[in-house]
Amino acid sequence: MTNNKRVLILGGTGEAAAIAAKIEEIPGVDAIASFAGRTQQPVTLRNPVSLRNRVSIRTGGFGGAAGLADYLREERIDFLIDATHPFAAQISFNAAKAADESNIPRLMLVRPAWEKVPGDNWIEVESNQAAANVLPGLAERIFLTIGRQELSIYTHLKDIWFLMRMIDPPAPDVPVPPGKLLLERGPFSLESERSLLQEYKIGAIVSKNSGGDATYPKMIAARELGIPVVMVQRPSVPEGEKVADFKSVVEWLEKKL
Repeated sequence: MTNNKRVLILGGTGEAAAIAAKIEEIPGVDAIASFAGRTQQPVTLRNPVSLRNRVSIRTGGFGGAAGLADYLREERIDFLIDATHPFAAQISFNAAKAADESNIPRLMLVRPAWEKVPGDNWIEVESNQAAANVLPGLAERIFLTIGRQELSIYTHLKDIWFLMRMIDPPAPDVPVPPGKLLLERGPFSLESERSLLQEYKIGAIVSKNSGGDATYPKMIAARELGIPVVMVQRPSVPEGEKVADFKSVVEWLEKKL
């Protein structure tokens, strides 16, 4: 048993992978990178051989805040880093409660949201249900980029054709709106996004405001082509220390050691 400090990274994002890889370079720290398992193709953590020393990987949930608190105690975790997706709000609230109960420091990595710039035509809504409500009459062909978990919200829109992009296909028993599925993972280039919108004659986009660079080119392409974007705003997150990039996470951790 080493005397190293133990860090749990709640991930699912590219930033989480970068944090886990960087922690290998910090003396006296062991890390567990936990991915929720929502995608069949999780973000890779470099070459597995490079992770043989002090970063281990786990997938799957914990069983809510109570299960996570139990895990923190059982694994003797000293620090909790929440680097989950901006829309994984429930996980973040569970992490906050578990860290409080376990009396360990917690840090959230919150990727900056995209901000509207001149030329953007955004219709900002609070949820996917609200997005679905504004689509009738907006366009006949919609680029739906919300992932796979909330597709059923749009199934009643029979007069709209959807181009739906996601990493993994929806479960066989999940209803999907009429249209075509594209199974792809970013990053995407501006050229490819522009071509995609033109090829499928897209009249509007529905997107979550996930932030980051990997999928932002679709926003630039929409701006250039004059295509409106129905932008689903982020859910609220728990109070606590927050940083905006993985380098700041590493700096926070080094100061705590």
